[in-house]
Amino acid sequence: MTLIRTLGAVVIALAVSVGVAHAQAKKLTPDEVKALTIKAADYIAAKGLEEAEKAFTTPDSDFKFGEIYVNVIDFNGNWVIYPPKPENKGKTILNFIDEDGKKLGEDILNTGKKGEGWTEYRWKNPASNTIQPKVTYVKKVPGKDYAAYIGIYK
Repeated sequence: MTLIRTLGAVVIALAVSVGVAHAQAKKLTPDEVKALTIKAADYIAAKGLEEAEKAFTTPDSDFKFGEIYVNVIDFNGNWVIYPPKPENKGKTILNFIDEDGKKLGEDILNTGKKGEGWTEYRWKNPASNTIQPKVTYVKKVPGKDYAAYIGIYK
């Protein structure tokens, strides 16, 4: 019985340590965010929005894990794919203004229309419930009037 308890404790400890390591491994750098955003835009171009939505909303996938998820807007500034709240599909981002008055919704849209790039702003981090600096990489979907973007807190 003691051996079974010991083995059980070892298995639980191993599972917890693997889970923690997995969560830490999923924290992306800005370069990784840029690469993943470009990959997401290319995925939309190759597979279409319907397949992209499946890929972008599946938990623990290449495109949705930890705090990472891919947003997609059309060139009118409306969400086409928004994994945290799918019910917001069709709603505009143009009225988004950060804590400093920056029109970040317009900035994201304009960056996407230009092709690609970073936008920086301050936003409420739901994990800490505090306003923090955030960077978002935006990439126009090749051949489409859509932009994909991913943000991370600094």
